[in-house]
Amino acid sequence: MAAAISALNAKIRSQPTLSYFCSTHFWGPFSNFGIPIAAILDTQKDPELISGRMTAALTVYAGTFMRYSLAVTPKNYLLFACHFVNFGAQSTQGVRFLRYWHYGGREEALKMKAQQGLQTAKTESETILQQGEEKGKSILHQGEAKLEEVKDKVAK
Repeated sequence: MAAAISALNAKIRSQPTLSYFCSTHFWGPFSNFGIPIAAILDTQKDPELISGRMTAALTVYAGTFMRYSLAVTPKNYLLFACHFVNFGAQSTQGVRFLRYWHYGGREEALKMKAQQGLQTAKTESETILQQGEEKGKSILHQGEAKLEEVKDKVAK
């Protein structure tokens, strides 16, 4: 059994492309791409959810290992690309954090939410008022019909 595994390993290592796809130089960065993908997806979420400390830590991490990926032998360009994308995504999150918490973004967002709430309340109150008017007219017509019935009975 050991001989079969050794032979399979030798066959894989003899082909450069297959050897690369079976190495940590491929699978390490490949699995690490989850971090920048999550950061990119988070750019669509509310900036109130961003952790400034975590964003700063991930930015430093990405910058450090971006440099490390070129310092190792052989250079790992896939790892560099992973950390480059992560650095960009975390920098974007950092700017969003600063704008929201330190440069008036939060106040602007709250103002917009308040305006939307007022508009929604106005629309709903107009709808309720219109429904009330229609209901009132319906009751008035029913009352007039009953009145006509009573007049007809009294006249007979």
